[in-house]
Amino acid sequence: MATNLKTAPRNMPRAGAERVDARDKVRGATRYAADDARAGLLHAALVPSRIARGTVTGIDTAAAQRVRGVRQVFTHENVGAFDTGGFLMGGGFGFQSFYPLRSPQIAYRGQTVAMVVADTLEAAREAAALVAVTYAAVPFVAGIDAPDAQPQAQSALLPQPMFADRRAGDAEAALQGAAFTVDASYELPTQHQNPMEIIATVAEWSADGVLTVREPTQNAEGVRHGVAKQLGIEPAKVRVLSPTVGGGFGQKNSLQSHTTLVAMASRALGQPVKLVLSRSQLFHNASFRPASRHHVRLGADRNGKLTAAIHEIDQQTSRHDLFPSSGTEITSRLYGIGNFLGRERLVRTDVQTPGYMRAPFEHPAAFAFESAVDEMAYALGRDPVGFRLANDAAVDPISGKPFSSRHLAECLVKGSTAFGWARRTMAPRSMRAADGSLIGWGVAAGAYKAAIAPAVAKVRLNANGTVRVAVGGHEMGQGIRTAIALTVARTLGAPVAAVEIVLGDTTAAPQHLTAGSWGTATALPPVQEAAQRLMDDLRQNAGAQAGAQADANGATAVALLRASGRSFAEAESRMRAPGQPEQVFGRLTGGLPAAAGPVYPDFVAFSFIAHFVEVRIEPTTRRIRVPRVLSVADCGTVASLRTARSQVEGGVVWGIGAALREASEVDPRYGGFLNADLAEYVLPVAADIGRIDVDFVGKPDTRLNAMGVKGLGEVAMVGVAPAIVNAVFHATGKRLRRLPLRLEDLLES
Repeated sequence: MATNLKTAPRNMPRAGAERVDARDKVRGATRYAADDARAGLLHAALVPSRIARGTVTGIDTAAAQRVRGVRQVFTHENVGAFDTGGFLMGGGFGFQSFYPLRSPQIAYRGQTVAMVVADTLEAAREAAALVAVTYAAVPFVAGIDAPDAQPQAQSALLPQPMFADRRAGDAEAALQGAAFTVDASYELPTQHQNPMEIIATVAEWSADGVLTVREPTQNAEGVRHGVAKQLGIEPAKVRVLSPTVGGGFGQKNSLQSHTTLVAMASRALGQPVKLVLSRSQLFHNASFRPASRHHVRLGADRNGKLTAAIHEIDQQTSRHDLFPSSGTEITSRLYGIGNFLGRERLVRTDVQTPGYMRAPFEHPAAFAFESAVDEMAYALGRDPVGFRLANDAAVDPISGKPFSSRHLAECLVKGSTAFGWARRTMAPRSMRAADGSLIGWGVAAGAYKAAIAPAVAKVRLNANGTVRVAVGGHEMGQGIRTAIALTVARTLGAPVAAVEIVLGDTTAAPQHLTAGSWGTATALPPVQEAAQRLMDDLRQNAGAQAGAQADANGATAVALLRASGRSFAEAESRMRAPGQPEQVFGRLTGGLPAAAGPVYPDFVAFSFIAHFVEVRIEPTTRRIRVPRVLSVADCGTVASLRTARSQVEGGVVWGIGAALREASEVDPRYGGFLNADLAEYVLPVAADIGRIDVDFVGKPDTRLNAMGVKGLGEVAMVGVAPAIVNAVFHATGKRLRRLPLRLEDLLES
């Protein structure tokens, strides 16, 4: 059967208003921390450990010190004492609890053992290469599949009940009595974020002892308080600026291990110091997506009803931190399965602590679970879309609470119609293109928690018509500035160009960690409320006659301000998630995460998505192409159509990369990662990406917040990989359970 690619959906949403930062970005006017090139700036370079575990027994810096322009070589012997910043998931501020140069201990390959500071970057790098280090090495565990790797039950390691097994009914008993069963295991590799702007830090001290840190971070307040703790100074003496992150994807969501070292060097040398990590150092000194192994067992009755599901996960962590796994948080809610058991274990390895990488647990969990669901649909002889619709959930299977909103069925129906799913033939290998390529059509669903964090928003209107908005949030490419500008412009009747938005500045407003797709739902409602309060105040103070006339004419905020005779007006709003106490603002101002969800006192909240994928597989080489993808999202109100579509398109590209390209290759001999650069860590390029169509349900979730917005940036990726894998099965008849898919996996035996 030949398929016409021109059958792609019609009537997709239009692009919407342009991004407020687009012009500056494309012409290079947007400045990042790594762009700082002021006079008097010193440059730092790191010296990495060559062993994976052990201790430093000696450091010879004499040759490095002789390089012209070198100011100092900092090691554990001379850097001075400093405190730990703690681990983000352990009540601290950092991506891990281990901070290099506090001792001679080596915890992972690539760890910093020295830092050179020089007048030029070239001198710093030359000197770093001359630092000679000797070690006493001890045995290490390289990866999750190492013979001596020991999985440990997460429920026994981490605080209850947050990380307890997820249970509903009696899954084991229901599985025993099921008419049809699926029992399969899945493997996912370690993966690394590769943002275009790599991590950089510029630190400088003022004459009055105030430290300013310029760093692309998703958590300016956490960096501020973490650095203050490490240096033993008041947080008021630290200012962190991160106006534009330039891509973070979770890698920049907490205090980095080197930030305080740069600040200490600046204080010791009396000049600003800049450190830009190399691409290889990102692989070895920043967080990453941990490797995971999944065992999924499903049971169904003869009528096509899923009666039982057991999802067990082994996930990599470091030896010094327990980075939790929570993949079953979504797989337990994808369908109305009354008997569910989710059990997760952690495996200690000798690496830096893994962390959050776009859809950190949800992407792997959905790959495993949605692949198994597709296999069950075929075991029952059911259409994969119809099977999912027949097993939709009416309430949350785990808590029994209602969903704040749930339109997954609408995503599936809308997507299947637009994709042309009715023309799909069920049998594997039954669809071919005119050139002989095998055609496969696959589908998968995704979910992601709808979380909210506390936020403080301030809106100020000036008589010249400009509007200044300050709120906790970070612009990391997701378009939060555009969403805020559109919201304020609509409320105040102001031009979008007149709205100035201050983000990532710890002196402007408390900066909550921006991650977990809670940025929009956290920042926009208080911004809108503050703008509305400002508007109400203007109406009340414009004078009765002027106010009445202004209202009748639909006056803008600036017209009302001028009628009141004031030079400016301002308003503030403080908001927190449903059920959160007022005391949660203490965590916000203290730089600690305070997000709530998906479970709230009266409901459970998730965003949902359905992906439809076409693959074409060349019959001889088995090369896989993805000519088109259609995704339909349930994210509540779409605050900014252009940036929302971009988020989904980007998530789909990430999913294609995760399914077909990306893997960090572990070195079992020496530890660390072998392909720690963009030459060998394979990412999708433009030639790998076909047509991506995006649509939205667009129904507000006003139970969650007044604006009705839910998260989108991470749910966009969840389910892409299994949709591709399911399409590959449809094209070839082969069930593949390890990512990324390789050509050799599809070659005939």
